Amino acid sequence: MNPNLNALHPYPFQKLRDLFAGITPNPAFKPINLSIGEPKHATPEFIKQALTDHLGGLSNYPTTLGSTELRQAISNWLVRRYAIPALDIEKQIIPVNGSREALFSFAQAVIDTSHANPVVLSPNPFYQIYEGAALLAGAEPYYLNTLPDNDFNIDYSSVPESVWKRVQLLYVCSPGNPTGKVMGIDDWREVYALADKYGFVVASDECYSEIYFNENQTPLGSLQAAHQLGRGFERVVMFSSLSKRSNVPGMRSGFVAGDAKILEKFLLYRTYHGCAMNPAVQAASAAAWNDETHVVENRRLYAEKFQAITPLLQKVMQVEMPDAAFYLWGRVRGSDTTFASELYKQANVTVLPGSYLAREAHGINPGEGFVRLALVASLAECLDAAESINKIF
Repeated sequence: MNPNLNALHPYPFQKLRDLFAGITPNPAFKPINLSIGEPKHATPEFIKQALTDHLGGLSNYPTTLGSTELRQAISNWLVRRYAIPALDIEKQIIPVNGSREALFSFAQAVIDTSHANPVVLSPNPFYQIYEGAALLAGAEPYYLNTLPDNDFNIDYSSVPESVWKRVQLLYVCSPGNPTGKVMGIDDWREVYALADKYGFVVASDECYSEIYFNENQTPLGSLQAAHQLGRGFERVVMFSSLSKRSNVPGMRSGFVAGDAKILEKFLLYRTYHGCAMNPAVQAASAAAWNDETHVVENRRLYAEKFQAITPLLQKVMQVEMPDAAFYLWGRVRGSDTTFASELYKQANVTVLPGSYLAREAHGINPGEGFVRLALVASLAECLDAAESINKIF
C-alpha cells in the first residue's frame, strides 16, 4: 500500500464520532446537526427537472472536458459575477465532480517530486482535503495559522525563506472555512507577488463565494483580483461548486478555471483518472449556472438565520458575523471538545470542535477553544440550538 496513507489523520467527523462514543443524548430533544457544511435548503425544481429531462444522456460516455453548453454557461457566469473578460471555454474551464475531488486531484497533477521535499501551504484551520492531497502527492504540508489577534488574516511574512524555496502549491480559501474571512485586493496582490517570486501554483477554493450578506458587496474572487491587478491568470486556478450556491450537494458538480497551461496538464491527468461528469448532471448544472434568482433567495435564507442567531450566541461566546459563507466560528469558554460533548449530551445539538479542523503548528493549535456551527438547518432549528447553548453555557 502507498505508505503516505499512514500519514493521513482521522477525518474531523470520525473524531467527532469518537468523542460522542458512549454518550446518550437527552431524548427530550430532537437532534439538530450544525457540525457538517451540508446545505439543507430545498433544491430548486427547475434543476431537478433539467436533470430528469436529460436522463437519456446516460446512454453515452461523457467527455472529460464536458459539454460545450456547460462550459459556456460557466464562462457566462464568470463574466457576470466577476466582471472579467470571457475565458476560452476550450482551454480555461473544466467541469469537475464537485470542488472536493478537484482540490484533491489537483495536487496529484501539480506536485513535482523530482524536486527535493516539495511543500504545500494551506491555512490553519483548514479544509482537511488540502492536507490529504499534499501528503498523498508526496509533499510536506506547511500550516499558516489564522488567528483572531490578526483578524484571521494569514501572515505570509512568517514563512521562512527556506520553506518558500520548496513551495510548489498554495491552497487559499476565500470565503474561508471555518472563519468566513474574505480576501481583499491587497491580500491577492501579496499572494500573486509571492507566486511570481517563487514560482508556485495557487489553488483558490471559492466554493462559498455565493453565500454573502450584502447584495452590493460580493466577495472578491481570485480571477477577478488578477484582472483588477492588471495581470493574466498565470499560476492560478479557481475551484467553484454548485453544492452551496444551488443546494445540490448530491449532484457533485463544480468547475475549475484559470491558467490554460496548468489546466491543459490537469485535463490530461483527469482523462486518465476517469472522472468525467454525468451527462444529465451536466445539463442540470448548465441550467443552474444560467439562473441567479434561486441564488438570491438562498442568500436571503442564510442572512435571516445569521441575523437572528449571531446576537443570541454572543451572550455565551465570542462570535461575529462572518464576511461570507455559512459558518459561525465562535470562541467558547474552556475546552472546545467539552463544549461539543456537553451540548450533544444535554441538548442533542451537534457542533464541530475547532481543534478538529486544525493542526498544532508553530506552537499552537489555532482551532482550540473554538467551535464551528454550520447554519444549514432551518431557522427554527437554529433558534432552538442557540436557545439550548444559552441555557447550558
